Amino acid sequence: MTTPAGYTRTQIALHWIAALLILQQYLFKDAMSAAWEAFGDGLETAFDPLVLAHVAGGGLVLLFALWRLAIRRQRGAPAIVGESAVQRMLATLTHLGLYALMILMPVSGSVAWFGGVEAAAQGHSLLKIALLALVALHVAGALWHQFVLKDGLIARMRRAEG
Repeated sequence: MTTPAGYTRTQIALHWIAALLILQQYLFKDAMSAAWEAFGDGLETAFDPLVLAHVAGGGLVLLFALWRLAIRRQRGAPAIVGESAVQRMLATLTHLGLYALMILMPVSGSVAWFGGVEAAAQGHSLLKIALLALVALHVAGALWHQFVLKDGLIARMRRAEG
């Protein structure tokens, strides 16, 4: 398989939509936390659109991550850019971690919410911290490439190949 020079429109759209969905998950997590606490206390909760948005948003993140992985498997992805082997390895591990967490977070959240499994909820909370750390590292790396290395890396996620 040849290595493409850039991403497709679909890959770019899935990247940015997933990014916005993940941001939404963090911004509106309080409603979900309150509903989980009420559930744990045996209380009934009224319908809350923010809880629905959290559950649906997580499902979409999972769907989009799997879709991106399918495209990546079929088409490939542009080469990892970095000045050193350490930078390239860090980028690779960051991307692998992001994909893993975009799959594990919705799965653990679903098991907790729909299955009432406390251990899954605790795992979900721990994974949330790891995801936030990897997203911060991913953004920092992109900004490093844009403003320090000035290598045009971010352009690959703004303009489709071809």
